[in-house]
Amino acid sequence: MSDKPKVARIYIRVSTDEQDLQRQEAIVSNAKDAGWYVAAVYREKASGARADRPELLRMIGDLQPGEVVIAEKIDRISRLPLAEAEMLVSKIREKGARLAVPGVVDLSDLAASAEGVAKIVLESVQAMLLKLALQMARDDYEDRRERQSQGIAIAKAAGKYKGRSADARKHDQVLALRKSGHSISRTAALTGYSVATVKRIYAARPT
Repeated sequence: MSDKPKVARIYIRVSTDEQDLQRQEAIVSNAKDAGWYVAAVYREKASGARADRPELLRMIGDLQPGEVVIAEKIDRISRLPLAEAEMLVSKIREKGARLAVPGVVDLSDLAASAEGVAKIVLESVQAMLLKLALQMARDDYEDRRERQSQGIAIAKAAGKYKGRSADARKHDQVLALRKSGHSISRTAALTGYSVATVKRIYAARPT
């Protein structure tokens, strides 16, 4: 009788259009080389500080018991505040799935085969390590935003800050129209942008 196949769903994310999903594509071939059956690959350009990422939510909805979510790093899954990040991970676990992410030690198999105090200790250590990784991902996100704010302040003081770029203004225009209740197609008509562009901008909106 053959062993039950190892099934993975791979989540690949970058924050902006300027970043490239291609760099993370090696994850797929590496997973297959390691003996995983890849049920699906979910690719997304959106901030990890958003909980409503369409592809992330689609992946969670598709998860089946016993499957594993593979990502390049924990910050690909979440840069949310700790409480929200833990809720996100809980949704994955509620589907009977687990994370397989570099930098986060996976004690699931050991905990499953342990009993009594050993099981409690292993589960507690796993929870602590995951919490630490999620908090570090959030801290890095906040540090980046703080450095960006400081850079803008320095540029303004030096008279070198030119304000938001044309792309940034385009994003603001789309978000303002969508927030005021206009549909995606109406927003595209009013701005002159394609429907695909409006969808992309709206999907990447910050929270």
